[in-house]
Amino acid sequence: MVDADAGDRRARLVEDPFDFRITKAGAVIVLRGGRAVMTVGGASAGRLVAALSRADDAQTQHLLARASGNYKRGNERTS
Repeated sequence: MVDADAGDRRARLVEDPFDFRITKAGAVIVLRGGRAVMTVGGASAGRLVAALSRADDAQTQHLLARASGNYKRGNERTS
C-alpha cells in the first residue's frame, strides 16, 4: 500500500493509483483506473523504466504522476 506523504497531501495516489505496462518495444504505457493515460517512448521511456526499477511503491506513484504530466489536478470531469 502506498503511504500518503508530503508530496500527496490529499492521498489521491492512494485512492486512485497509477499502474504501468512496458511494451516489447520498450515504451511505457501509464494507466490510471484501467485506462491508458499516456505512452512514454524513446529515451524517456528508458530513463523511466530504470527509475521505476529502483523505486518503492510511493516513489513509483510519483514517477508515474510526473511522467503523465501531473495528471488529475482536480478539475477534470469524471465519467
